[in-house]
Amino acid sequence: MTEKHHIIPVWFFVGVLLFVYGILIFISGLAELSHPPDTVLSNLHAPVWWGALLIVLGGAYCLIFRPKNT
Repeated sequence: MTEKHHIIPVWFFVGVLLFVYGILIFISGLAELSHPPDTVLSNLHAPVWWGALLIVLGGAYCLIFRPKNT
């Protein structure tokens, strides 16, 4: 009866969501490079930058808050 329950931090799941959303936004930003929208600041390629930022943040959250095996 000495089973240990491992609690997975909610921040790990936040990191997974940020990572997945970052990949999706980054891919859509890459698709916009060949067909840019007719907006004023489309030359800044915001989806590429925000997608890359979300991938980095999500990866960092996943590494920092990953479940421990002890």
